[in-house]
Amino acid sequence: MDSIDKLLAELQTEYKEVQPQQQPKSGTAKSFISSSPKSASFMDKLLAEVQADFAEEDAAIELKRQQELEQEKIRQEQLKAEQLEALKVDAKEWLAKVDPLSSEGLWFERFAESYPSKLEAAIEYLKNNE
Repeated sequence: MDSIDKLLAELQTEYKEVQPQQQPKSGTAKSFISSSPKSASFMDKLLAEVQADFAEEDAAIELKRQQELEQEKIRQEQLKAEQLEALKVDAKEWLAKVDPLSSEGLWFERFAESYPSKLEAAIEYLKNNE
């Protein structure tokens, strides 16, 4: 803002030197007033540029946040998939060890009837008994 004031003062000084001293002071005031809309226009443009820069920065921050959330979601899905694979291995081992004629084996047979496969039933059983 100081540089604008200095520039206006220099222009006003040059204007006074060029104009005869007979001109009333109101003419100088009019000249200064007519210069004000130009500086206001400049300030409006400058303010608009600053606002646009802030809006662009906010948009970039929001985009980065969305990307981080998406990456976290992908990481969580990968973790769930890995856990499911580990449960499948455990379920297969458990199915191989369980005696179908034991009380646990007979109970599991009834439990597994509501599942598409014994493996899925074993996964659910082990997941709930961790």
